Amino acid sequence: MQVDLREDEAIEVQMAPLIDCVFLLLIFFLVATTLKKIDEELPLELPESAAAIEVQQPDQYTVISVDRNESFYVDGTPVSLGLLQSTLRKLGAASAAPKIRLDVDEDVPFKRVMEILDILRFEELTNVGINSRKAKFDPERP
Repeated sequence: MQVDLREDEAIEVQMAPLIDCVFLLLIFFLVATTLKKIDEELPLELPESAAAIEVQQPDQYTVISVDRNESFYVDGTPVSLGLLQSTLRKLGAASAAPKIRLDVDEDVPFKRVMEILDILRFEELTNVGINSRKAKFDPERP
């Protein structure tokens, strides 16, 4: 008995599974980029600092912002001073040492910044950074 070893069909690449894989990758990257935290949510004019340095932001941090109208925001959501304190209390209870960044407009009186710092100290949140922008070099400046 003789067996026919010739193949009847030529080998070819199936396109349907490749197209499925490409669409899955496309969806993955679209979803991954929308989950990235947006820093520039509020139009704040940060104060200048000659000693400002570029640092890498931690993965998980909470941004407390104060705009020029002295309105408070937590991660871009407007809150009152009382709601800010309860939010920070929940944040402190949820994790051991949450990272907090203060973004304060340069026209905001220091009294408002001290209110936030007092709340942070009361809630025993000590891992706090203050955001500023690097001062431009001015040869006339002393």
